[in-house]
Amino acid sequence: QLQLVESGGGLVQPGGSLRLSCVASEFTMDYYTFGWFRQAPGKGREEISCVSMSGKTNYADSVKGRFTVSRDDAKRTVYLQMNGLKPEDTANYWCAAVALIDKCINWDDMDYRGKGTLVTVSS
Repeated sequence: QLQLVESGGGLVQPGGSLRLSCVASEFTMDYYTFGWFRQAPGKGREEISCVSMSGKTNYADSVKGRFTVSRDDAKRTVYLQMNGLKPEDTANYWCAAVALIDKCINWDDMDYRGKGTLVTVSS
C-alpha cells in the first residue's frame, strides 16, 4: 500500500513562492503517475498538475507558467514549485498517485492519496 505524505505548505505573501513535496513510501516510484490537486474554500477539487511515469507533465490553465511539477525517483519525492502565488491559490493541496498508467487522470481514479497540506496566500 503506497503512502504519500505532503509537506511544504504554509502562509506566504502574494507574489511569493513555496515548494510542496510529496514523499512516497515505496522505493519503486517509477511505476506511478503523480498528480497534484487542490481545493479552495467553498470550491470543488481541481487538478492542477501531474507528472506521468515517463515524465510527461501537465498543468491547469490557472497555474500554467507559475507552477512546475517534477519528480526525483531516487528520493521518492514529487515536487510542486509554486511561484507568483496569488490569493486565489489559497487551498488545501493533495498529492495522489496511480500505478501503471502513463497519463494524467482525475482524482477519483487515483489509487493513492495523501492527507494534504494547506497553502495560504495572504498579505
